[in-house]
Amino acid sequence: MKIETYNQAGKKGKEITLPKEVFEIGANFDLLHQVAVSQSSNRRQNSAHCKDRGDVSGGGKKPWKQKGTGRARAGSIRSPLWKGGGVTFGPSNERNYKRDIPVKMKRKALLMAIALKAKDNELIVLEDLKLKDLKTRTVAEMIYNSPVEKKSFLMALAKTETEVYKAAKNIAKAKVMPVTNLNALDILNKQYLVISENGIEELKKIFVK
Repeated sequence: MKIETYNQAGKKGKEITLPKEVFEIGANFDLLHQVAVSQSSNRRQNSAHCKDRGDVSGGGKKPWKQKGTGRARAGSIRSPLWKGGGVTFGPSNERNYKRDIPVKMKRKALLMAIALKAKDNELIVLEDLKLKDLKTRTVAEMIYNSPVEKKSFLMALAKTETEVYKAAKNIAKAKVMPVTNLNALDILNKQYLVISENGIEELKKIFVK
């Protein structure tokens, strides 16, 4: 697969050939969905918590005797029926949402997500990221001049492009990460995948044998 790169002015530059081992993988949407859901579940913060009747303090004494009062039987003020009592079937921070994802499935889903972006013309390759003025505004203008404009995008950079990472991470609707941290969920959550030429080379080293 061939694709045209974009320069700092947002204009089309040279044409490069993308490795078919990465950008021409057939899509298995069931596998892609399974991995994306699992990765989303693994990021879930288990902070919501309610006390059940065993966690509420007090209630060691029976509120009133069993018979003769004319009122309903009650054994503890910790009952979910009472104000201030425990919560029935409430969320618990002891619940485990983690899911194991086999490495081969995770790898396959990542390649399929990248290939789908290339197929849908939502892959943008930046030609040169050696900017003299490494500010957020400079990098944002370079991105906005490309077809991305002001839509959401995931920017994947090579390990050597740490300065660009610092400048780009504050751009609105953007997420920036090293190529080595790419995953299917983050790619699918953004409309465009923006990657540098050096990032393409790193992908080749990882996936092309």
